Amino acid sequence: MITEKIPPVDYSKAVSNQGNPCRIKAVLRRAAAGDKITVGFIGGSITQGSLATAPDKCYAHKVFEWFEESFPEAEFKYVNAGIGATDSQFGCARADSDLLAFEPDICFAEYSVNDAASAHYMETYEGLVRKILSSDPGRALMLIHNVRYDDGGSAQAVHSAVARRYDVPAVSMRDVIFPELEKGRLENRAITPDDLHPNDVGHSLVASVIISVLEDIRARMNEEDEPEKEMPVPLTPNAYEDSVRYRNDNSDDICVSSEGFTKDETPQDVITDIFRKGWTATRKGASITFKVKGSCIGVQYRRTIRKPAPAAVLTVDDDPEMTYILDADFDETWGDKLCLQTALDHGEDSEHTVRIELKDTHPDDALPFYLVSVIVSGRK
Repeated sequence: MITEKIPPVDYSKAVSNQGNPCRIKAVLRRAAAGDKITVGFIGGSITQGSLATAPDKCYAHKVFEWFEESFPEAEFKYVNAGIGATDSQFGCARADSDLLAFEPDICFAEYSVNDAASAHYMETYEGLVRKILSSDPGRALMLIHNVRYDDGGSAQAVHSAVARRYDVPAVSMRDVIFPELEKGRLENRAITPDDLHPNDVGHSLVASVIISVLEDIRARMNEEDEPEKEMPVPLTPNAYEDSVRYRNDNSDDICVSSEGFTKDETPQDVITDIFRKGWTATRKGASITFKVKGSCIGVQYRRTIRKPAPAAVLTVDDDPEMTYILDADFDETWGDKLCLQTALDHGEDSEHTVRIELKDTHPDDALPFYLVSVIVSGRK
């Protein structure tokens, strides 16, 4: 339930892409009939609920509560797969384990302030959308375009192209909330302390924009729509839809050597406990090598605010032109970051050698180097 007093906005601008709501309508009809419905969310820190004072103050939970209040005869389950400071490239790699494994009937995806407005993120976002839509012919999807409240920054332009391609309903905060800030009718600090993450009022406002669209669909849920079209050919090269994430619990077949890297076998209780199931190393010269097949490779590691911090070198196929520094030293102050380094993007679809070697250590390093995962995509 939204209890915060939210400022007036023009909800008529909420829909950035009308799309075909037939899947959403089908879920709402099932809810009206008293069925069991799982409502899932995937995205970044806003979806996770950053700066909300409690988990149930997050916009995602507010939207979930709308389902419960609107369809009291139904039984609902809530799945929140939001992880802060992550993008759709990572979202596509973890969608199976963190979202789809819970068999959601309707999904909400939010990455428009985490992705850049670039061709790369149009492709990774398309991979996520295709993965969700193709996972179950009845699984509904709504896309959420959040916005930076200081400058209007958002990947909505490239994400909207994907929404149009797949005829998916999409909701825009840039078109509803940001104009109120620009015109001075709404003060930034009334809804956000940092111009990115909503406060409790801001989360309720975001939820109200989404709910306004859901209410409109609900009012028409018994009206027939045009039949859903077949899955279109990809808008982009679409090398990321098949992304697979390797950690220490599923990588025995691809990890060909490890000297000085130790598996972290601490249990991961929740998905936001992000530094788990990886490998740690402290000794200069420690190395770990993987053999993987695909055309796109990403490596995740921890960057920490605790100093000093070590650094490693990532090399693909022993190629000096595909060498990257994985510096664990993080300049920000908000906390440690799960960093994703793209090591190969649209390379040859073949077997590749990925080697990480610890190159720069200090006697008083605050934390060991933490290799979180290897992500492989683009296999034909």
